[in-house]
Amino acid sequence: MTRTFLRCKIHRATVTEANVDYEGSITIDRDLLDAAGLLPYEKVEIYNVTRGTRFETYAIEGKAGYGEICVNGAAARLVEVGDLVIIACYCALEPCEIEGHRPTLVFVDRENRIKSVKQAETASTISV
Repeated sequence: MTRTFLRCKIHRATVTEANVDYEGSITIDRDLLDAAGLLPYEKVEIYNVTRGTRFETYAIEGKAGYGEICVNGAAARLVEVGDLVIIACYCALEPCEIEGHRPTLVFVDRENRIKSVKQAETASTISV
């Protein structure tokens, strides 16, 4: 049996664009994708800190260094430019993988420039 854990997150990114006419997804600056370890087309969950809305979609690659966080498609109706969002990705772990698991946490400023990248504490205190 696997259990689901946070794999990585981009914390409090600022939405730079909302494009309802696009097919769907969230465009994320390539530098942020790399820092978090996210791949294009990987499933992500978006938590809008400003509005309290939540949704899931997939990541697509934006240009590196531009700070782009663009919510596309129908989900664009759940955000406004300037909203703060958390972009999270999860993984399924076998019990033997849990103890050493350390999610990657990417912290950004208001322009979506990386302030720091940290590995969270391990889940070693959890009994499986």
